[in-house]
Amino acid sequence: MLPTIEWKGRHIRMIDQRKLPAKVEWVVCKSDRDVVKAIKSMVIRGAPAIGVAAAMGLSLSAEAIQADAYDTFARRFRESASRMLKARPTAVNLRWAVERMTLLVERMAGRDPEEIRIALREESEKILSEDVEINRKIGEHGQSIVPRKAVILTHCNAGSLATGGYGTALGVIRAAHEAGKKIEVIADETRPWLQGLRLTAFELMEDGIPVTVIADNAAGSLMRQGKVDLVITGADRIAANGDVANKIGTYQVAVLARENKIPFYVAAPLSTIDLRIPSGERIPVEERDATEISHFRKIRVGPPGVKIFNPAFDVTPGRYVAGIITEKGIVRAPYPKQIKKLFKNGCHLVEGIEKV
Repeated sequence: MLPTIEWKGRHIRMIDQRKLPAKVEWVVCKSDRDVVKAIKSMVIRGAPAIGVAAAMGLSLSAEAIQADAYDTFARRFRESASRMLKARPTAVNLRWAVERMTLLVERMAGRDPEEIRIALREESEKILSEDVEINRKIGEHGQSIVPRKAVILTHCNAGSLATGGYGTALGVIRAAHEAGKKIEVIADETRPWLQGLRLTAFELMEDGIPVTVIADNAAGSLMRQGKVDLVITGADRIAANGDVANKIGTYQVAVLARENKIPFYVAAPLSTIDLRIPSGERIPVEERDATEISHFRKIRVGPPGVKIFNPAFDVTPGRYVAGIITEKGIVRAPYPKQIKKLFKNGCHLVEGIEKV
């Protein structure tokens, strides 16, 4: 598996996911503003990966702050954190990482800024390594719900490219494959960025896991024909009641799965669960540029002047979700009660966000 993002000396480098699978090209970020730009422009995407990138970007920001006094350093750091929070609104992992880094600065109040810079760098490295380990635990728990022989449908990309490594939904698939189960994957193409076609298929082929790509609107037909055994997706934010925000098109997959009596699972770390959001109706849904729909590789394919609506995510009500696969185990309905119970067992608060 290629590393999605990593430190290279005093800089960060990340795979330009817009260029895959045609070529592997690295983007080097030398400042927090470079990281913000990379997140906004989809160089890096996927909720956990965005969180890792945000933490690393704030470490870069700390290195650039020229201040000997704590108060000046902290004020400028908070300004950088505010910019980072605005990079993308839906994926809660970004906010979780920013608040974790900000809390570290606050806990070191009065200390030498150089000491804080070192601590922030170490914290960003810790967040990356934790994410990989969390994904492997998600895989371990999730593979238990996969039959010995199964065809799994997934939507978008929730693999190593969307995380610090290994993946969430694809982590479950990888773990099942490593356990010797006969797994086949059907990947929705996932318009308009084609993450399923370009990224999910690429990752699975690299791992030797059989994968077939279908048009997004073919999923229901295959389900009706009995060619799908279960559905597993990732998530960008999960509300306290179990409602799930994920790549646009996920909701219709969940509804079709319910209609055809196929279990629909979501794989995500605890940092993706937002206890401050009571339901999916409160989850902010990012609307992206119209050219993502009207153009393909900068070539216009739609009539000039046509109206475009381009939400990047949709919300699937928790009643359609058979289970949420986390690093602490599989959570099932009733979600409000079970999610609250999950966070009480071995988790603690970070500025209103509960985490391991």
